[in-house]
Amino acid sequence: MANSNFDALLTTTLANYRDQLTDNIFTARPRTYMLNEKGRIRMLNGGSKIVEPLVYATNDTIGSYSGYDTISLTPQTGISAAEYDWKQYAGSISISGIEEAKNNGEQEIINLLEAKIMQAEESMREGFNTMFYGDGTGNSSKDWNGLGNLVESGNTVGNINSSTYSYWQSYEENTSAALTLAQMATAYNTVSVGNDHPDVVLTSQTLYEKYEALLQPNLRYTDTKTADAGFQNLLFKAAPVMYDVACTAGVMFFLNTKYLTLVGHSAKWFQQTEFVRPEDLDARYALIMCYGNLTVRNRKKQGKLTAKTA
Repeated sequence: MANSNFDALLTTTLANYRDQLTDNIFTARPRTYMLNEKGRIRMLNGGSKIVEPLVYATNDTIGSYSGYDTISLTPQTGISAAEYDWKQYAGSISISGIEEAKNNGEQEIINLLEAKIMQAEESMREGFNTMFYGDGTGNSSKDWNGLGNLVESGNTVGNINSSTYSYWQSYEENTSAALTLAQMATAYNTVSVGNDHPDVVLTSQTLYEKYEALLQPNLRYTDTKTADAGFQNLLFKAAPVMYDVACTAGVMFFLNTKYLTLVGHSAKWFQQTEFVRPEDLDARYALIMCYGNLTVRNRKKQGKLTAKTA
């Protein structure tokens, strides 16, 4: 071995980089930035499923009364739960024997590993971001949930069929036409109740530029906090509008991130394995693994416009 402490040094360096790795991944794209910024990344210790409790109806015993009027004690329904499968996500880092030999000193080894971690980080960042705009059917349905299935009007999510239960339907306007401010207003208002409204609008660059063109120059306000994080944005009502290269063309999402959660397994959240050398290879490998899924617990507060053009 070129360095007697090579294994320990690799494993320790990778472990020390874990928090920075996760932070860099989840603050670099609009979709994951909003989840991170709103505190919508949550860890669980385990369980056969990820369970999100739902309140879908009001308590009908509530009402006015007078004197000795009977107050209803009728048992209430209206509380259920959505169940989501655990999904897995991983990447590997490899160092060949010749790389080990060429980077013999401790600092050289650390520099080499940091470069490989940066490579893995960018790849995982892009992979997560693309997956979170999908519909969960990619890679033979091994992909995690994405906005493509969580924000939808007629499918099954969390083992609840939104075609059967209207409370589980997202707003969806699917008319092939040029984007208008009226369409955006209808989508925003439909999924809003009082002060519970979308806190981000995500779309493609084409539709972002269309929205920008629809605004008068003196009405192009931005959210300064989002801008300070490095993201171009324009406000629509109270929500920053941002574009993402991974967003499906022709789609504009109106999201209330209060009801969206990226759930991870506390024991398998960017957990790295030790570096090991297979018997038949002159190289060492380590895995970075994640268990989790993207969940929603109120689909009626989410909406989207589809088939829109500039």
